[in-house]
Amino acid sequence: MSTLSMNGLGSGLDITSMVNALIQVEGLPQQQLQQTKLTDQSMITNLQIMNSKASSLATLATNLAMPSALNLYTVSSSSTAVTATAGTGASPGTVSVRFDQIAQTQVDVTAAMGGWPTDGSGAAAAVTFVDAAGKQTEATPASTSLDDVVAAINASGGPATAMKVAAGKDASGNPLYRLQLTAVKSGAGAAFTVYQGTAAQMTAGTAADLMTQPGAAVVTQAQDAQATLYAGTAAEQAVTSPSNTFSDIVPGLTAMATQAAVGQTVTFTIAGDNAGVEKQANSLVTSINDLLSNISQNTSVTTSINSTGGSSATGGLFTGNSTVRAVQDAITNALYMPTSNGKSPSDLGISIQQDGSFVFDQTKLDAAMTADSKGTIASLQEIASRVSAAAKNASDPTQGSLTSLIAGRQAEVAQLSDQISDWDTRLADRKDALMALFNAMDTSLGTLKAQQSWLTSQIAGLPTYSSSSSK
Repeated sequence: MSTLSMNGLGSGLDITSMVNALIQVEGLPQQQLQQTKLTDQSMITNLQIMNSKASSLATLATNLAMPSALNLYTVSSSSTAVTATAGTGASPGTVSVRFDQIAQTQVDVTAAMGGWPTDGSGAAAAVTFVDAAGKQTEATPASTSLDDVVAAINASGGPATAMKVAAGKDASGNPLYRLQLTAVKSGAGAAFTVYQGTAAQMTAGTAADLMTQPGAAVVTQAQDAQATLYAGTAAEQAVTSPSNTFSDIVPGLTAMATQAAVGQTVTFTIAGDNAGVEKQANSLVTSINDLLSNISQNTSVTTSINSTGGSSATGGLFTGNSTVRAVQDAITNALYMPTSNGKSPSDLGISIQQDGSFVFDQTKLDAAMTADSKGTIASLQEIASRVSAAAKNASDPTQGSLTSLIAGRQAEVAQLSDQISDWDTRLADRKDALMALFNAMDTSLGTLKAQQSWLTSQIAGLPTYSSSSSK
């Protein structure tokens, strides 16, 4: 509870300033706690940045260490009508393929009509689709409006979608329309038939096939794309695809054909993608340097010259921190130590510099890939696996060394916050006590001053006698 103060009414002294000065001195321990808390919060922020970089490195290295992750290939096509890509399952070599036809999406159009017909009850007739597997999908229009028919078909989730297309006018000048029905996918497996009537009527054989009505037509037949391997030989083999993308001609090879490819025999040449491997290795070195640079910035010691000519050294935020140093050493060792097959990372274009960072030489790795691509890839993946383990040990969400260090600092900040809060209460109570004490002293001093003034006035009122009057 705050004490009412007239601020030195009796003494004339500035009691509030005096008490505040005393509280400031007594609050020095709290100020030290606050400074420690700020330092810890700064450490937490920088540790979180460091941990994030270690986590990103762990993800990158883990992906590179996965089987076939560096089995990268390029593919060239002898025709611009066919493009191709090669995945990790591909193998070097050439293969020739004749493209016979491309995939088609079924498109039907109904006869021209002014409105949708009704069933025996006078309601709009149902529409039933049957897909290539025999599954029936029934759509029930809200009215005989063709817009409602389109809406019902599109909402049914069946094998085709619908749209209304203008088809001129009838003899009376009324507008006519067709329904264009398009399969939701290309290929023979997406073929459908469409009937006017319910699913039950279609099963009973009483529903009308809309494509048998006069003026209706199948504009485009459902069709798979087709290619032929070893055309004209005893080993001739047809390959089909529901789309114009063939993903099973040979393992790892994906080819995308256009209409212009029909009738062409196209040769694909698959080769190792050294540039792709080099790019991945460079990404690994770059990510490691990013983490090591962050650690170096926070652990380096700077020297400065003071005004008297002497020198002083200032450590970084994590200078001397054994956990951070251990992370730095683990990542560095994982990258520059030789591999189990005896290869030095420098032979792969990865070299350590005097400042502890690494430099990547693409030319060296290219030479190593040319000389022994299999062994070089195995060495790179072993290095990536070591880096992955070191980075995970640092950044694991539950057991990582950096994660644990962050958690420890956060717990310390929470404790410091409690202590600082306790000091707030303690200093407030102490201030109230000092104010009460000083106010009491001020009151007493005021009383004494009042008594002094009274005595002074009384003494001044006494009669005075001269020395001559006493004779």
